[in-house]
Amino acid sequence: MRRAVVSLLFALAAFASHAQAVRVGSKADNEGALLGQIVLQVLRHEGIPVVDRTQLGPTSIVRRALVNGDLDVYPEYTGNAGFFFHRETDPAFRDPRRAYALAASLDLAANRLVWLAPAPADNHWAIGVRGDVARTARLATLDDFSRWVRAGARVKLAGSAEFVESDAALPAFQQAYGFTLRGDQLLVLAGGDTSATIKAAAEGISGVNASMVYSTDGAIAVTGLTVLDDPRHIEMVYQPAPVVREDVLRRYPAMRAPLEAAFRSLTVERLRRLNARTQIDGEDAGKVAADYLRQEKLLP
Repeated sequence: MRRAVVSLLFALAAFASHAQAVRVGSKADNEGALLGQIVLQVLRHEGIPVVDRTQLGPTSIVRRALVNGDLDVYPEYTGNAGFFFHRETDPAFRDPRRAYALAASLDLAANRLVWLAPAPADNHWAIGVRGDVARTARLATLDDFSRWVRAGARVKLAGSAEFVESDAALPAFQQAYGFTLRGDQLLVLAGGDTSATIKAAAEGISGVNASMVYSTDGAIAVTGLTVLDDPRHIEMVYQPAPVVREDVLRRYPAMRAPLEAAFRSLTVERLRRLNARTQIDGEDAGKVAADYLRQEKLLP
């Protein structure tokens, strides 16, 4: 009898410990896995009990889990708050400071979720052009690209069906910058894998010399594609930031400072290099995250 009571007490203690652990999630893509591992390893180093639920799924799944209380923290992008709250046309989501402030205030009021300070990076849809082509034609912005297309240059862009058709992607660029790509100037690839579209542009597959990209894609660092600036801010700003349930942050207030320190050095260039290790070289996201945190002296 005594042995059974002791076992029960141990089981209850284990359950209590597990119940208090911080459930860390992330999206299933390469960058999501890397950012999730950064959050997980920082909390672990701070002595905070964690449950690893990284690479849980796409945005819709991870977001719902956080809002419903099935997850405690995961990295999200400020621009996605524009979609969560149906504020896609709000100019604030085109400015880094205002985007973060608005995302933070909306989510705190509606869901008691706290957005910690974001990384100084912006992972949005963009157009990349092969480096040698961009240098020869002096292409640095989408205004330059428009001028180039309208002048009759040989342009062929690889993109996914979503990029080519979505009102938030190529059609928005075309309307704002005043150019149109004909059907024979597009190579539409199945799926949304930017590694494939970037590879097509870098290697000139089927005459392709431009590609849809996400601005922090690892393949950009390897292939030397020139990512064109969007001076009219057609795309919203997508700064990655840890988003945590308010009650969990109150339980573990010490998590804020090291998490914000970990995201502070994640510039676009740094994310491209880190993403290249997972996307191109196939390294484990946990190892890449640990190496980064050691370089930043956030892990021993």
